Amino acid sequence: MTVGIVIPAYNAASTLPSVLGRIDDACAGLDLHGIWIVNDGSADATGQVAAEAAAHDTRLTAIDLPANRGYGGAVKVGLRAARSAGLSVVACVHADGQYAPERLPALLETLRRRRLDVLQGSRIASGTALSGGMPLYKYLVGRALTAMENRVFDLRMSDYHSGYLVYGPRALQQIPFARLSDSFDFDLEVIASARAAGLSIGELPIPTHYGDEVSHLNPITYGLRVLRVMAGYLAGRYHPGHADGGIR
Repeated sequence: MTVGIVIPAYNAASTLPSVLGRIDDACAGLDLHGIWIVNDGSADATGQVAAEAAAHDTRLTAIDLPANRGYGGAVKVGLRAARSAGLSVVACVHADGQYAPERLPALLETLRRRRLDVLQGSRIASGTALSGGMPLYKYLVGRALTAMENRVFDLRMSDYHSGYLVYGPRALQQIPFARLSDSFDFDLEVIASARAAGLSIGELPIPTHYGDEVSHLNPITYGLRVLRVMAGYLAGRYHPGHADGGIR
């Protein structure tokens, strides 16, 4: 399989070099065909850091968005570039270092071995959420939302909100990414779309790390968007061919 990585980056100048170094170490035995860093209109030196890294590594491509499009918007730009390059498997790794690049080989192998279309890294399944620094309120709210999501999507997931996603060939071909949200609920819309299309979805434990990174997610707005995604799924909005697939 031809593998690529998309890195959405917003005001991540201080963490991006470390993440790239960790990817390099973790994926030394993998045949990476491309890494796309999407600078989402950052106000710091993220774009410069990305450009300098790309100048020294032919696998890297720095994409500079002049205006902030939102997390989902940045991921979509990266996925479009990876799909245009003909890659069969793409992983999304965040630029703030919260999700361990060291788990990439295991995630990719699990996707292949279990023949999954979408694989998500789960902080809850690892049992390290609270010990890894996840705020208690996020843990409790996340557990409540997950219980609802499992009923709506008829799955047995432990975590729908990590954002550490790996996309297989069918997911890259069949999920209408352009129609999905530009905000943080993009990842949940991916799961909703995959489920509606009959694609296989799984999870694998990942370590939890909350450090000095700055969160740009508004928990109230995000929670409301999660509820809208669930309502949209029940209304058939994510089913293939629906005229209003996704919520922007």
